[in-house]
Amino acid sequence: MEWSVVITDMGWVVFVGSERGLARVSLPHSSIQESLESLGSIIEEARFCRNSFGDLSKRLRAYFSGYRISFTDELDFLDVTHFQKKVWQATKTIPYGETRSYGWLANRIGQPGAGRAVGQALARNRLPIIIPCHRVVSNDNNLVGFSGGLTMKKRLLHLETTGISLQ
Repeated sequence: MEWSVVITDMGWVVFVGSERGLARVSLPHSSIQESLESLGSIIEEARFCRNSFGDLSKRLRAYFSGYRISFTDELDFLDVTHFQKKVWQATKTIPYGETRSYGWLANRIGQPGAGRAVGQALARNRLPIIIPCHRVVSNDNNLVGFSGGLTMKKRLLHLETTGISLQ
């Protein structure tokens, strides 16, 4: 496992990967230490590597500056349930700047009525931004449930719809 870090317009972002692909990404924090701590013990198993992950640093920097960026990176789904993988893959299909509901995702994976289980799978998302769970809203379009808090969710959705970062 290797990790790297990038400073963005919204803060420090740390990402971790293996030979299988990207395994973890932090949301932006005001310090490297906060970003590292947000990822938990996986950092202890990884070594710092400045040049890993191709141009991911550049793309994250551009994303947090308001540019429409695609994240097509290989992902490390080791220790992820089949259900979580299905939910996360469906979440990746939500277009930039748009939102979808938990019910929509449940239908998308062929399990209508599993909205609550979809929410639980998204709560375990290790790759925010890459798997854009901030684009998922309640069935009545309210902002709910986000590991980074609702303020961060609003900031990300605003960034994607206007290209302007709310500070």
